[in-house]
Amino acid sequence: MKDAPTIDVRNLREFFRDSVHAALERQRVGVDDHTEHYVVNLLTMFARSEALFEATPDGPRLRPLALMLADAGNTGTREERLRALQRVGDVSLFVAGFFAQSFARRLVDVDYHVAMGGRAYGTLAQDCNGGVRSRALGAVFAELAGKFQRLVDALNDVSEMAHPHDQRDVLRQYEVWLRTGSPRAHAILRGLGIEPVAATSPRRPLH
Repeated sequence: MKDAPTIDVRNLREFFRDSVHAALERQRVGVDDHTEHYVVNLLTMFARSEALFEATPDGPRLRPLALMLADAGNTGTREERLRALQRVGDVSLFVAGFFAQSFARRLVDVDYHVAMGGRAYGTLAQDCNGGVRSRALGAVFAELAGKFQRLVDALNDVSEMAHPHDQRDVLRQYEVWLRTGSPRAHAILRGLGIEPVAATSPRRPLH
């Protein structure tokens, strides 16, 4: 088996800009330039582990989304609440986009992050009704909320640029498609010779 090619990244922001733009085109996801710029900045920021993880006595840890959402509800000011909600949306998008395969062994799956992130961005969009800059940012948050799953698909593309899909991916991609309806997962399955079919009836309870 050949080693995956090494990507020489001299300018991280430039790499993410080109990669995100190409992935959006491949996945046929149309977004405003401001939204694309936001996603590129988000990836560049979270490329630094200290921006994504929080320092704890046991080392760097990713704070659970439920606790982040609780923080948003317990903040003292509107600005703090909005920042906390933005953190929920940003972390959800990044984690679902770059670590979807690792969810296979966890209790919390990618659909949870999609739901939490989309909801956080949607709330932000509704609250950004002030000046011109606030309304422009609100439009970005609204698009992030409305196209969250499609953006996750695009980021999956970026994260797996050097990962050729094979038969080992079938079960996981099928699970992702069932949970989220991801067009990307559907296309990967068809490329592997699988025609995805959703269950037509609920499972019977075990007795």
